[in-house]
Amino acid sequence: MKGHVEDRWWRKKKVDGKLVYTDTGRPVREKTDLFGKGDRYKVRYYDPDGKEKSKSFPDKELTRAKAFLTKMQHDVLSNEYVDPKAGELPFRAYTHEWRKGQSTDASTRQTVTSHLDNGIFPFLGDKSLRAVEKTETIRDWLDWMERPRSEGGRGLAASYRAVLFDMVSAILEAAWVDQRIRSNPCKTKSIKRPKPEQRKIVPWRESQVYQVKLALPAPQQVVVPLVAGLGLRQMEIFGFSPDDVDRGEMVANIQRQIRWIGNTPVFAPPKGGKTRLVPIGAGVLEEIDAHLASFEPVTVTLPWLEPGGRPVTARLLIRKPEGLQRLGARAASGMISGPEYNLAVWKPAFAAAGLNYIPRRDGMHGMRHFYASVALASGVSVKELAEYLGHHDPGYTLRIYTHLVPSSHRRAREAADEIFKPRRTGAARPENPKTA
Repeated sequence: MKGHVEDRWWRKKKVDGKLVYTDTGRPVREKTDLFGKGDRYKVRYYDPDGKEKSKSFPDKELTRAKAFLTKMQHDVLSNEYVDPKAGELPFRAYTHEWRKGQSTDASTRQTVTSHLDNGIFPFLGDKSLRAVEKTETIRDWLDWMERPRSEGGRGLAASYRAVLFDMVSAILEAAWVDQRIRSNPCKTKSIKRPKPEQRKIVPWRESQVYQVKLALPAPQQVVVPLVAGLGLRQMEIFGFSPDDVDRGEMVANIQRQIRWIGNTPVFAPPKGGKTRLVPIGAGVLEEIDAHLASFEPVTVTLPWLEPGGRPVTARLLIRKPEGLQRLGARAASGMISGPEYNLAVWKPAFAAAGLNYIPRRDGMHGMRHFYASVALASGVSVKELAEYLGHHDPGYTLRIYTHLVPSSHRRAREAADEIFKPRRTGAARPENPKTA
């Protein structure tokens, strides 16, 4: 493969176009007009397309210049060539290009922007791709995310660090495909993805469900059967319409939620774009009908998916509580915002019920876990539960609720007894088996 190292400070002397030699037969060298100016050595080589490339090195670094030339020649021959200048692009600038090929959903774009601004760009944004490609850079970034703010870090939870790690890995994987870096450091054995904490779900007690329901303002009490009886997410509740109920089939069609794009509310499909049918019990339907007898649905028209999207109209079961009208810019829209609802309605209900509110356990999502625990205890399969909850994968549902799945030991023993029938009555039967 062609290529050479040029000495810009010295050249072979010529007289009348012929080289001049010393008495020992070596070419005589003379200074060039560039002597002492800038880098001394220039490596000239050719990329796989035959285009000449170059890289300069300072005085006294001839060995490094030769090593670079050898490496470039090897990379071209082995199809591993990456233009060294391609890695000079700042990580932030490349990410801007990467995002052009990602989801066009406004909510997803908003989430990606938040992740980048909060946990990625402050540390990696101004570094070059070549710098971010180094494993030590990724290690330093992981340490910075985990360190408390008091120690100059971000103090982020392991689950959020894992999300950010996956995003950076995806960006660097694209940079590798685009031949801007030689490898993705996030996939090396020496770099470990943050491991989210495995918290064991503790479902609410049935009495707690009723206590909170009675403590809520009357127009809001129906949210409890919608979560504890249908397993809806918070923003699916606020986007729920009585028209979504098929009374003949006794199912609820969960087909929309409210999302916020900045301070603008929009209608959108449920999380993951996955609509679903959920069996609705007669008691839950009675709760909805009782609510309708006292409170008229509110007809709302919102853009679909993003501001400026096609208008969609729905009769929503739950009106915006009056207390939210004085809480922030989002409240002025006339629609319900989750954080504001929690502050103005949900947490005060806990206090009114005499209950101690524990973050990450006692939010509205806690009643969704209650719904899951009741369903599993009643014999609903994990696959069916995943469909009712709108999970993307039954395996995900099983990982969350595996400790709540009723033991099948008793059923397995009875099945075996049908084949190998016991000859003695009550043989080998524990008096009070925990797994019965």
